[in-house]
Amino acid sequence: MAEAATTLTEEPAADAPFIKELIKIWRAQDSHGTWENKADLDLIAPYILSKEERRALPIVGDPDPDTIWRMELLFNAVALSIEKETGVMVSPMFKMHHEGFGRMVLIGGRLIVVNKQLRDMHRFGFDSLAKLAEQGDKYVKEGVDTINRFPDVAKY
Repeated sequence: MAEAATTLTEEPAADAPFIKELIKIWRAQDSHGTWENKADLDLIAPYILSKEERRALPIVGDPDPDTIWRMELLFNAVALSIEKETGVMVSPMFKMHHEGFGRMVLIGGRLIVVNKQLRDMHRFGFDSLAKLAEQGDKYVKEGVDTINRFPDVAKY
């Protein structure tokens, strides 16, 4: 794990705004100070899985609750980033089948600002910190663009 954290800190994506927002969301979860001495990038290191590591994860049975929680925190960071940029309060709604597929929607006012079909949640992760930052930025841009296209519905 220390090796992974060293690799993460060397990536330019470590300073990406979305990564910083995701770390804030993680820090907010630590109400008892358990992670106080843990490095920021160590908190989000579980998001980074190589293709081999993902393939090794079994897809039989219910997805791991920690994996689902990480995915929810990721979309919470997306929602908060959209909210900061647009001033529209964005709320996540999540529905998943026990076999690992479902849907995550982010709603602003009466507008669905992000709609993500989820598959293979057993193997949720990203190849690198850069891919995580890129995907987060993509969701944020999609949400901001949708709100800007339909502001009356988002601010209803």
